[in-house]
Amino acid sequence: MVDITTIGAMLRLQSARMSTETSAGSAPGGFGPEAFGLGGRVAVVSGAAQGIGRACAVALARFGADVAVCDRDAEGLGSLTAELAEMGRRAWRGVLDVRDSDAVRAFVDETATACGAIDILVNNAGGGFQAALLDVNDKGQDSLVRENFTSVTNFVRSCVPHMPERGGSIVNMTSIEAHRAAPGFAIYAAMKTAVYSLTKSLALELGDRLIRVNCIAMDVIPTPGLGMADFGRRTPLPIDGHVDDVAAACIYLAGDASRFVTGTTLHVDGGNTAAAGWIRLADGTFGTGV
Repeated sequence: MVDITTIGAMLRLQSARMSTETSAGSAPGGFGPEAFGLGGRVAVVSGAAQGIGRACAVALARFGADVAVCDRDAEGLGSLTAELAEMGRRAWRGVLDVRDSDAVRAFVDETATACGAIDILVNNAGGGFQAALLDVNDKGQDSLVRENFTSVTNFVRSCVPHMPERGGSIVNMTSIEAHRAAPGFAIYAAMKTAVYSLTKSLALELGDRLIRVNCIAMDVIPTPGLGMADFGRRTPLPIDGHVDDVAAACIYLAGDASRFVTGTTLHVDGGNTAAAGWIRLADGTFGTGV
């Protein structure tokens, strides 16, 4: 009986040999679809039981990565890891609250022990609630800070020591709220802005390790966490956003196709950041009001 860990090690060695040139910063010998392949790599995705996190985990697996996922939703994680296994990928799960720093460290260490290294980190977990700043008490504020910012720093500090010498990729999920006012969500937006700033600093601090750090800032992407809201087509692109649009950006940032991209933000928002307050009206023209 062949040990699956041995197979995984062989795949990782083959992938390392194939990607050493591009991962080490040397000019690639050519560009093709293989630049998006993630075979032999291991990804960690937080908040993966549903929505954007689940879409990213599934996409990473489809492109060849083995995936470790965590969330508070045990049932959702169970169905996700079963789906990943059916795709022929190794999968690990951890039922935990990302606000619990000890649980985060234990999950990452257990993953690294099982797979040998961690190549990709997707900091997706986060959330908030609508309330004016003056109505948010200390407990609520602390929860928002820990879920949307402290969890990111804890995952980074836990994963980076397990990333291989050939480098890695960290993808931080922010929001359009990191780039504009968000009345009723002031602390949530402030934490997303903090992650945006952290990402740029980490791009410099981790560059010598060949670890790239980037953001994806999304808007009007219906997810279960938002009640699958009908946002309407007021974006410059008159089409509906989907969680797979975010997953596609994640695949690009995770692999060698983005080997020279770090410290930046991909806006997956149908053009809303560019619109800067202009919205598509019912007649197809643009205005600043309903």
